[in-house]
Amino acid sequence: MEFEFAVNSGFNFLTSFGEKFGIPVHSDTLSMPATLGKGYVRKIDLDPEFKLLIHQYTLKEEFVLKRLPADKIYDLVSIIFHSNEALANLSTDTQEQPVQLAKSTEFAIQIASSDLASVIRFPAHTAINFMVIGVTAARLKSLLGIQNPNPVIQTILSGSPGFLFYESISPDVQKTLNQITNARQKGELSDLYYRIKVQELLFGVFEQLLKRDQVRHSPIYKDDIDKLFIVRTAVLSDLGQPPHLAQLAKLIGMSETKLKDLFRQVFGDSVYTYYQKARMEEAAFLLKQGGYSVTDVGNQLGFTNLSHFSRLFEKHYGVKPKKYASGG
Repeated sequence: MEFEFAVNSGFNFLTSFGEKFGIPVHSDTLSMPATLGKGYVRKIDLDPEFKLLIHQYTLKEEFVLKRLPADKIYDLVSIIFHSNEALANLSTDTQEQPVQLAKSTEFAIQIASSDLASVIRFPAHTAINFMVIGVTAARLKSLLGIQNPNPVIQTILSGSPGFLFYESISPDVQKTLNQITNARQKGELSDLYYRIKVQELLFGVFEQLLKRDQVRHSPIYKDDIDKLFIVRTAVLSDLGQPPHLAQLAKLIGMSETKLKDLFRQVFGDSVYTYYQKARMEEAAFLLKQGGYSVTDVGNQLGFTNLSHFSRLFEKHYGVKPKKYASGG
C-alpha cells in the first residue's frame, strides 16, 4: 500500500488520500475500511495557514508514505511527531537505505522544508501513531513572536529551502501528544482546545531548538541527508561500541569536518554526544522493560565500569539506574 503526494498551496491530504483508495471523508475524518485495517486520519484546520493531521491506524499490509518535493516555491514548514512504540523506517528517497526511528532515540520530531522528499515505511499489523503540523513560515513567525531567533530558527522562519532538523520528544511534548490523541473535544470550544494544544507542541519544539549552538546554517541537499542517515544508522546499530569519526567519514565519502558540521546542524549534537544520549535512552528503555539488571544493561551497552555507567545515567536522568528501574 503506497501513497505519494507533494505538498503545495491548497493541497488537502485527507481528500487526496480518500480519492486514492476510494475511502469517503466525513467532515474532518477519514476512517480506514476493514479491508485495509482499522483507525483513522483526522485533519484539524486551525486557520488557513495552520493545520494539524492526526494519524492513528493499523493496516493489514506495509504502508509506504512518499512525500515529493513541492513543485513550486512554498514556505510550508512540516513538523512531524513520530511517537510510535513500534517505529517506522524513514528515508529521504526510496533508493536509499532507510533509517530506523528506534526506541533508543526517544522517538523523534522532524522539522523540514517542503522542498525535501521523504519516505516513511510502516510495517503491516503495527499501530501507527504520528501527527503532522503544517504551518507557513509567515504564520509560524507570528505565532512564536521570537525577537532574537538563533540561526536554526531564523532559517525556519525565513522560509529558506533545504532545511532539516531533528529533536527528541520531551516528556512534556509526549504528554501533549497523548492529550490530543485521547481528546474527544466537540462543540463550541473544540477549536480553541486544539489551537492551545498545538501551540503547546510548538512551544516544546522551539524551546529545544532555541538551545542549539549559534552556528551558521548551511543548506542541506539530498545526497548529504542520505549520507547523514547512513551515519546515524551506523551509530545506533551498535550502542556498545563508540563511533569513530574517521571511519564514519570514510564510510560515506565525506570529510570529517563536513560530517561534524552537518551532523550537528541536523541532529543538534556532535556524533559522540548523540551516541552517548542514545546509549542512555536505550539503557532507560531496557531498565523499564524489566527482566534486565543494571549490570545486564551496562554490559549490553559496552560499559566495563558499572560505576561509570551509573554516574552517566544519573547525570542524564537525575536518578541512579537501580532507582529508575524501580520507578523511583
